[in-house]
Amino acid sequence: MTISGMAYYTIISELLDRVARGQAAEVAAAADLISEAVRGGGVLHAFGSGHSEALAMELAGRAGGLVPSNRLALRDIVLFGGEPASVLSDPGLEHDASVARRLYELAPVKQGDVFVIASHSGVNGVVVELASLVKERGHGLIAVTSLEHTRGVPARHPSGRRLSEIADVVLDNGGPYGDAVLPLPAGGSACAVSSVTGAVLAQMIIAEVTRRLLDAGEEPPIYLSANVPGGGEHNSQLEARYVGRIRRGA
Repeated sequence: MTISGMAYYTIISELLDRVARGQAAEVAAAADLISEAVRGGGVLHAFGSGHSEALAMELAGRAGGLVPSNRLALRDIVLFGGEPASVLSDPGLEHDASVARRLYELAPVKQGDVFVIASHSGVNGVVVELASLVKERGHGLIAVTSLEHTRGVPARHPSGRRLSEIADVVLDNGGPYGDAVLPLPAGGSACAVSSVTGAVLAQMIIAEVTRRLLDAGEEPPIYLSANVPGGGEHNSQLEARYVGRIRRGA
């Protein structure tokens, strides 16, 4: 295969179509969980470590997205937990299952909230531990992961479980083992896909949640861009409904 921009575009276009059409039922199930939580006054909490944080950014605190949303991140233990910033330079941080409990305790979580956890591999300690804790506390849980990759690597959590084995709804991002798709002559591959397919799945979920709220006769609490006239005022009015439940600027 020739390595080129168009080669990647061809692969990602085909993959996006397969993921979007093949995951329609899972997207609907995820939207059911989230819309039920939002209608009950709950909040969507999204987490991903490494590049999977991109999916959490798609779901929380952005134009066109849900106002009742929070993006959880490893740096929360510094920003809200008082840990020294130096801990974030530890490459093993996302493998440390004990960090997950700290993240949950620091988050403004209440009963009735729902979680989306993204991880291409679905096996790292903090991801699996957080998923386990979320379910222990009675929250709905949606996972976005690569089923091909997670089934091809050993579990790293002491329980031997993977993210995909814990969640109520599992969305397969369609990414291959190793994530990248353009084979290199000397081995390995270039150009990852999970951020692209994950973003599409995230926006499909938001579209379906929005439709469900409209069908129920409710006004969806959706952010406008702060860079359009009236956007800031619109957003502030909606955020006021969730004082103490959502945090911004982190």
